[in-house]
Formats: sequence, C-alpha cells, structure tokens
Amino acid sequence: MPISHVFLTLLVVVIWGVNFLFVKIGLEEVSPFLLCSIRFLLASVPAVFFIKWPDEPFKLVAGYGLIMFALQFGFVFTSMQVGMTPGMASLIMQVQVFFSMFFAMLLFGEKVSTSQFVGALISFSGIGLVAMHFDSNVSFLGFILVLAAAATWGVGNLIAKKIKKTSLVSVIVWGSFIACLPMFLMALIFEGPASMVYSYHHVTWRGISALFYIVFASTLVGYGLWNWLLGRYPVSVVVPYTLLVPVVGILSSVIFLGEPFQLWKLVSGLLVISGLCINIIGDRLFTIKVGQEPA
Repeated sequence: MPISHVFLTLLVVVIWGVNFLFVKIGLEEVSPFLLCSIRFLLASVPAVFFIKWPDEPFKLVAGYGLIMFALQFGFVFTSMQVGMTPGMASLIMQVQVFFSMFFAMLLFGEKVSTSQFVGALISFSGIGLVAMHFDSNVSFLGFILVLAAAATWGVGNLIAKKIKKTSLVSVIVWGSFIACLPMFLMALIFEGPASMVYSYHHVTWRGISALFYIVFASTLVGYGLWNWLLGRYPVSVVVPYTLLVPVVGILSSVIFLGEPFQLWKLVSGLLVISGLCINIIGDRLFTIKVGQEPA
C-alpha cells in the first residue's frame, strides 16, 4: 500500500475514533433510533435525486444498507444509551476484524492461520476482561449490543468487498436511504412520537453539530474512503488498521468527556490491540523466519 493510501486509512481511523465522542454528545439530546434515522436521511437526501442507482443488484445494496448501516449503528447507538462509554465502545468494536475473518472462513472458505487464531484469542481475552467489570458506565446489555454491532460490521465488510469501485458513492447514498426507513419505524414504534417531539423542541447547537459530524464526516467521508480502500486491497490488509480507532476513541473520551480510565481498561485495551497486532504481523514474521538462509 503506497504511503498516500496509508494516510487515507489513518484519516478514516481518526474520523471514526472521534465519532464515538460525537455520538455520545448527540445521544444526550436525541434518542438512539431517531438519531440513527436522521443520520442516514441526511446522508442520502437530496443526493438520491441526483445520484442514480448503483450498478449493483438490489439485494447487495439493500443488504449493505441494512447490515452495515441500520443494524450496526442501531446496535452502537443503543448500547451507548443503555450503558457503554465511547472509549469502551470504540475498543470492543475492533473485534470486527476477527468477525470479518470468521465470516470469510464460514462463507467463502478462507483459511485462518495460526497467528490469526492466537491473535483472536488474545483480543477476546481483553473483551472478557471488560465483561468482568460491568458497572453504571459499562452495562451487560450495552456490552452485548456493541458486540452485536462488531459482528454486523464484520458481515458488512464482506458485502463491501463485492461492490464495484465505480459504485462506491452511490451504494453509500442509496444504502443510507434504505437504512433510514426501518430506523425511523423503529424510532416510531419503540421510542414513540412524544420522544421525537421532545427532541425537536430541546435539541441545541451541540446536538446539531454532533449530528452533522456523524453524517458528513463519519458516514460520507469515512465510509467513502473505507469502501474505496476495500475495493483495492484485501480485507486482511485494510481492516487491521482499525486497531488504532480505540486509541483515538479512548483518548478523546477521556480528554473531552472525562471518561474514567481504570487500570483494567488499560489492560483490556492492550490485550485487544496486541491480538490485532499479532493478526497483522504474525504471518509475516513467521514467513521471514522460515525463509531465512542458513548462516
């Protein structure tokens, strides 16, 4: 990967890491499903009137919108509402790397190397450490929901691999439009019209600013670049860069929101990131060692 593409990948990392901070701010004023539906509505309208349907099957675009957008962020937003800090959410979400590999193995017969398996065990031991410290900030339900979000992200990565390079922008726009419809119905059914009216009358510039960041930076710029990179490089090359997202997410949450940072969070983060690092470089180190010429 050329250095310019590495910088693009790191830009996505920063955008998505800080995004957890803005989601938390937005949820202070808007309920989860409503925030999610508005996000994808603004990301798709009025663009759908100017961007034609992508040169892709309907089920591919619909699957991307419903899984990568509606399901993933419905889980994420709800988890942060019921008990999950931005920092921990950004950390746990990174096991999507291993969900991606698992689903690729299950659906496409891709092989998992020993180092990838070891890396997964180490990372999930860090997730297990989080599960041992449920409190008012990290609840059991929030933990389960953010794990579900990571799993849907893993499925979404596989769908994104099937999208043609020329269809990336249109898939994001139309996928967002498809996603906003069921999320609005979920908001109407589970949160109620009264919640929508309350949010409308009480939203402030903080909530609006958070919403615009979530829509334009995280959705349009972040996923646009992400899909562009996935269209040019293997999942195993691009996806592991997201191990840096929790670093940005935790630091921004601690600095700007005052999230408590206990020792167990540091250990958990080190385990998750170490497992991801093994996943990235384990096979390369083994190959170098095996391929060395005898002295």
